[in-house]
Amino acid sequence: MSRLARFGWVIAVVLWFAVLASAGGAIYTRHRSRELFVELERLRSQRDGLETEWGQLQLEQSAWSAHAFVERVATTRLQMMSPDPVRTRVVAP
Repeated sequence: MSRLARFGWVIAVVLWFAVLASAGGAIYTRHRSRELFVELERLRSQRDGLETEWGQLQLEQSAWSAHAFVERVATTRLQMMSPDPVRTRVVAP
């Protein structure tokens, strides 16, 4: 076999391994892409759940801080009442 023929075989073998490595890389990349997409969808679902919970907590906070609710709790549970106007003093700044 001549040097040129051997060189041709070496080139062919190197190119064959390059093709196999490229195919393996493409397979790995596609698999990793699918894994990351599944993770992304899971995180989006988790985000949506947290946003729903956040909205519910905001509604609950606004209900707890409403003036009528605070006044009702103060009078029923704490037995608080407004002071008698005769006993109220206004202090000027």
